[in-house]
Amino acid sequence: MALSGATSLLLGLVASVTAAGGHVAVIGHPRLGLAAAVEMGARLERLALIPDPGADPVEIAAVLLDGMDLVVLGLAGASVSPSRARAVVARARSKGATLLVTDGHWDGAEVRLDARVGGYRGVESVGADRSIGRLCSFRLAVQARGRSFQPRSTQFDIRWVRDRVEWVPDSDSGHVPVAPPIRVVGL
Repeated sequence: MALSGATSLLLGLVASVTAAGGHVAVIGHPRLGLAAAVEMGARLERLALIPDPGADPVEIAAVLLDGMDLVVLGLAGASVSPSRARAVVARARSKGATLLVTDGHWDGAEVRLDARVGGYRGVESVGADRSIGRLCSFRLAVQARGRSFQPRSTQFDIRWVRDRVEWVPDSDSGHVPVAPPIRVVGL
């Protein structure tokens, strides 16, 4: 699987897997927003971070597929040869793990997700002097494309509600959400 665009979807996937008891490794994402992941429900004790994987991040991902449920591989703009990509995907499949590739070119991904921020809603005052605020919500548009299905899209409102982040699918879109349940309300 390949992911491009807004990092919110990546953080939501990490939160969903770790909150459900799974283990996640994130490779090559030195600026990953851990505070945002925790606000979405991520459990940090189930998360392994390799921010600077060195010269061969693909090899590190291949090794980590042995013990993780989800391995996120940031390629930092690199391109992986089709034969190497096939070998790593085969390993993921044999281990029952999911490989999610970001920030590079990975031939043969069965599913490609693209997430874009589609708008923002208000700022809620949180400071005693009302001069400090927090974004109330934003709209995330997600499109999924794959070899074995027609392109699908959906939208989520991502909201800060009572000290946590909730993902609310757009009930008017008529499409099935392409991300696993992430504290989804209103279905």
